[in-house]
Amino acid sequence: MDDLVLVLHLVSTCIMVGVIWFVQLVHYPLLAVVPVESATQVAEKHQRWTGFVVGPPMAIEGVTTVILWANTPSGVSWWLTWVNGAFLAVALLCTIFLSVPRHARMVAAPDAQVGRELVQTNWPRAIAWTICGFFAAIMLLQGM
Repeated sequence: MDDLVLVLHLVSTCIMVGVIWFVQLVHYPLLAVVPVESATQVAEKHQRWTGFVVGPPMAIEGVTTVILWANTPSGVSWWLTWVNGAFLAVALLCTIFLSVPRHARMVAAPDAQVGRELVQTNWPRAIAWTICGFFAAIMLLQGM
């Protein structure tokens, strides 16, 4: 069971790392250049469709993080699960307090500045999730 939790954690985290870098390098820069007259529609679709892509891996990553805290597999450094969880918290808090309000602004009052702010404020999220991916790989290696 420990191996399954570690694999699910790594896979879900790696999916989020891939998604966040795609968002950082491709999707958010495009939001900065979407014409104002179509920005609201684009922002609404982004919010709706992104949930389908990130919802399952985020849920699995969150659940497996809690499981790893509660039952650290043999060979895995207990502190690594907590540091990994701290970086996941950074990513999620950045989502809640930085990204979500800007997406709401993009729907309510679209302008190119909001798109640029999304790119700028997404860096902590991209870095935090990348670190989570690194730690998830180390935990799997330790647990093997």
